[in-house]
Amino acid sequence: MHRICLLLMLGVLSGCVQPQYVDKPYPRWGEEYSITELPGTGNAVASDSLLLRVMTPTEERPPVGCLLLVHGMNEYIGRYEDVARFFSRQYMVAGFDFSAHGLSNPVLHQADAKLADGADKQDVSEAYLAQVALDDLEPLRRDLDRAIKKTVQICDAQDKSKKPVFIVAHSLGALVTVSYALQRYGADESVDRIAGVVLLGPGFAVSEVPGWRGWLANPLIRLSFHAETHFLHPHDEPLPVLLFNQLVSLLTVPILDGAFEVLSWPGIRRFATPASPDWVVEYLTDSAQERARLRSDGWIIRRSLLRYVKGIENEIVQFRRHMDRFFLPYYLIFSMHDPITPAWGSKNFIDATVHNHPDNAYQALQQSRYHQHLFLTEPLRSRLLHDIDQWLAGRIQSLQQEEE
Repeated sequence: MHRICLLLMLGVLSGCVQPQYVDKPYPRWGEEYSITELPGTGNAVASDSLLLRVMTPTEERPPVGCLLLVHGMNEYIGRYEDVARFFSRQYMVAGFDFSAHGLSNPVLHQADAKLADGADKQDVSEAYLAQVALDDLEPLRRDLDRAIKKTVQICDAQDKSKKPVFIVAHSLGALVTVSYALQRYGADESVDRIAGVVLLGPGFAVSEVPGWRGWLANPLIRLSFHAETHFLHPHDEPLPVLLFNQLVSLLTVPILDGAFEVLSWPGIRRFATPASPDWVVEYLTDSAQERARLRSDGWIIRRSLLRYVKGIENEIVQFRRHMDRFFLPYYLIFSMHDPITPAWGSKNFIDATVHNHPDNAYQALQQSRYHQHLFLTEPLRSRLLHDIDQWLAGRIQSLQQEEE
């Protein structure tokens, strides 16, 4: 029965698997810095190097602060040039590609090098296989740690003073950022420099499939999430309910974990790894131009290993158990009808943390279903950028008042 349900879910959730190509070099912006050392070790790890992109204010004046952009699942930081340019009017802006994404993906990196040498379009259909190393989000948290430390280093060198450092993170990047801060805040000087985070459509909940596909898929998704939430982790519930939840989770979790692991094995994963379904793009942005760009953008990973997807679900479960301990000031923007990162995840986080800092704020887009807030049509896009800019300015003012 579980096998039948799993096959049905894969059939409903997956889009058509087609060859994927890139025919233009990776869209670079800013100055490029290579991060080839593990934090705090001094050991060079060129094979694991990250490229940090940095854009500084064009006017002859020091930045008021420094800002690190963190992208979402299966996308890349090269898309964010316009966002970086907006904030670079006042801030030093940095960004990087997570492991298995963008130029941190070996297949995409090699394709970019060949295109730069004048080669024709490159087949990058197997770029998703770099996700083999991602059983959970720990590799991405290590990437973020290295990027933060390098950003702080470059930021401090701008005018020999310690400027406030902010993070603007989207979707899965927001989950990585918040879970990283929960682990490291208070234990690392560079991490303690973070003056605030902006969370855009944060990945604090599992997706909900819209339309007729959801009739089958959503009950199975909810069952998996419910089972992971309760697996060997009793809640404050009556004994009969506790026993029922533990029974369901003990029957469900090992089977699903095992099935997703097997479907991610070599050979099997080539046909079992689902492609991003067509409906996803319809919920990313209201811009027809941006949707067309997303559909043709070969730098975006189109497939996600099931082991990686299951690992993200488990990360969400673990994060939700400790999210009330998040004490960094934040500004959170979410869409009430977004099926990719549903609103209930953001609302639960806000309820648990909004009183942890006086500068915490949030904005719920009541009529919106779109996930990528920085790629919406005007005038909403500019208004949201202005709102973020205003919150950052308010945080800087608060920090200045604390120093007086």
